[in-house]
Amino acid sequence: MKKYIISSILLFIPIILFSQSTFKGMIMDRDNPKNNLGVEGVSVHWLDTNVSAITNSKGWFVIDYKASYKKLVISYLGYKTDTITVSNLKPIHHFLTQAGELEEVTIRSKRKAIQKSFLTTANVFTVNSDELLKAACCNLAESFETNPSIDVSFSDALTGTKQIEMLGLTSPYLLITEENIPSVRGASQVFGLTFTPGTWVESIQITKGAGSVVNGFESISGQINAELVKPFSDNKFFLNAYSSLNGRLELNTHLNQKVSDKWQTGLYVHGNYRGEKFDKNNDNFLDAPLANQINVMNRWQFTDAEKGWVSFINVRFLNDEKQTGEIDFNPALDKGTTNAWGSEIDTRRFETSAKLGYVFPELPFQSIGFQMAYSNHEQDSYFGLNVYDVKHESVYSNIIFNSIIGDTRNKFKTGFNFTYDKFDELVNTTDFSRNEKSVGVFFEYAFSNLENFSFTAGLRADTHNLLGFFVTPRLHLRYVPWEKGVFRASAGRGKRSANIFAENQQLFASNRQINIDDVDGNIYGLNPEVAWNYGVSYMQKFNLFEKKGDITFDYYQTNFENQVVVDWENPQEISFYDLEGKSIANSFQVELSYNLAEHFNLRTAYKYFDISTDFKSGNLQKPIQPKNRFFANLSYETHLKDNDSQWKFDVTFNNIGKQRLPSTSSNPVQYQLAEFSDAYQLLNSQITKVFSNRFEIYMGAENITNVKQDNPILASDDPFGTSFDTTIIYSPIFGRAFYAGLRFKIK
Repeated sequence: MKKYIISSILLFIPIILFSQSTFKGMIMDRDNPKNNLGVEGVSVHWLDTNVSAITNSKGWFVIDYKASYKKLVISYLGYKTDTITVSNLKPIHHFLTQAGELEEVTIRSKRKAIQKSFLTTANVFTVNSDELLKAACCNLAESFETNPSIDVSFSDALTGTKQIEMLGLTSPYLLITEENIPSVRGASQVFGLTFTPGTWVESIQITKGAGSVVNGFESISGQINAELVKPFSDNKFFLNAYSSLNGRLELNTHLNQKVSDKWQTGLYVHGNYRGEKFDKNNDNFLDAPLANQINVMNRWQFTDAEKGWVSFINVRFLNDEKQTGEIDFNPALDKGTTNAWGSEIDTRRFETSAKLGYVFPELPFQSIGFQMAYSNHEQDSYFGLNVYDVKHESVYSNIIFNSIIGDTRNKFKTGFNFTYDKFDELVNTTDFSRNEKSVGVFFEYAFSNLENFSFTAGLRADTHNLLGFFVTPRLHLRYVPWEKGVFRASAGRGKRSANIFAENQQLFASNRQINIDDVDGNIYGLNPEVAWNYGVSYMQKFNLFEKKGDITFDYYQTNFENQVVVDWENPQEISFYDLEGKSIANSFQVELSYNLAEHFNLRTAYKYFDISTDFKSGNLQKPIQPKNRFFANLSYETHLKDNDSQWKFDVTFNNIGKQRLPSTSSNPVQYQLAEFSDAYQLLNSQITKVFSNRFEIYMGAENITNVKQDNPILASDDPFGTSFDTTIIYSPIFGRAFYAGLRFKIK
């Protein structure tokens, strides 16, 4: 099967199935005294088709042409719409004529909070800022509470850190990027999502299944890309203040300043603090950590549309401190002793990145881009008597060239990238330091017949000092069988080195003995993880009772050639070893979105997971993973009034099915758990009052049903005993939590 897919991709890449011409021209303003200057942003399309183009900064356009296309429609706001007859491929120079005076008409429209495109070949959808504001959304990890494709859960009973999953696989199997630069990886894998404040995020693009080869070889189950707010389009001033009854306080400010016509800069500051101690379940341990974080980013944007240049430069610093453990734990007195159990996690992170892009003015379909990023991540931490310190320096660079082969139906991307990672890692007294270096080249070909069929085939080759030389193929197909229906399929391979300690830090907060069973690999004695991901998806849009809706069916399978198995079926041990046998993750989802009434929307989904791995003790379902999930979200907004005042209401319901728990049968009877957890329901809600386009307040509640896990910490009365474990978390710990906040902006 794999050889077939590879050979198919190699066959597709050089194909140009049809010969097709392009037609070009220049659009100018007749009333402009310098009428040789073109008009940017003019729309042109062939009459009675969906084939269209937009003029560039010099007024030039290039549009696909067939002999059957005769009438070209040219339109621009404030000018007369013209239709001209085209009989040959000779470039045209056309002058716009201003329309007569018109009465002022104000048209208001609203984007969907989650946008699904019929046109993209890959199964990708965009979550915009309106969706992010439906929940408290204090950081990127909490941005998916109202999204049925991403599952959010707590990683342990101590740190309050939320982890995400897609297609039933945890975040290390996702490629998580900021503006297409890899961001949450290596040492930042567990806490990295909490390092991007929600207000900094403009939109999120989520790709299910195999991603693009342009972004690297590590993606296995999908990609999440966060686009940050842009200094040129962001508010001049923005303030968000948040407070929760669980003791969490947050403040976000954005300050944007225009430096010149082409330069704009933004200063973004985030701070959060939690200083109050809570122990609602009376187990003598903090339900949420004492924490504080300061996070500052300076962002510069350069835009020269006339010459085709755009650039971003970011500089960012973060300091994050957490303390958790027993209520009376005092680090100054108790650290490294058995007086009381406690933990501190102190992280300092510096990063800088630059992006430079150039679009050829006369060839708007052709561009070249350069990305460069450096990060230095230092974490000093201990969990009881376990010490974990890690320093991760990373360098990433990528060069991408986009163009066409013959005409705009045949597009390609090609380039190369370089990645360097230096890990200084200390686990108790053992040094696991290593360096990783990789160089890769890629080529991605995209074909579209402009009507009902498109595909993208990509191939990259990488050489890595620890993983060797390998090839990564990926393929995406899209077909429109009938009106408002689209079918997609994908297949691809991913490969990654598992950072077993950074990705499983919660296991240090137990007294399990750490075992690495294999010693023949290059990373911790283990071999790299390799998996194939296959998927199909079908989306159908419809009108019912004169209201719009859509329904989507997804099925994906991830099949591991090798996986680093994290085996915690023995409650006194945690073992890491290479897979011997099979490990398969099956994911099925059906999602329905429907507009019940004007400004009243329903989104609901059912998900089924079948994820099994061959452990040394036999084939077992993945622990702490429900097979069944149900999701529903209702949102309603009142009509926007002339003074821009408005009410917004949002309710989210989750039903989480029973989950298999790791075996605790060898523990003393009082520290044993059932084989399966009970199913439970979660209900979250938020109300927002918009007073004007400058000021709004919001209030909400999480876990309204007040679900709490009984005894989330095993052997909390004996924290230095062999049965102590904080990692078996399958439901919320804190219970019901209320919050409120405000947003103020100056445009």
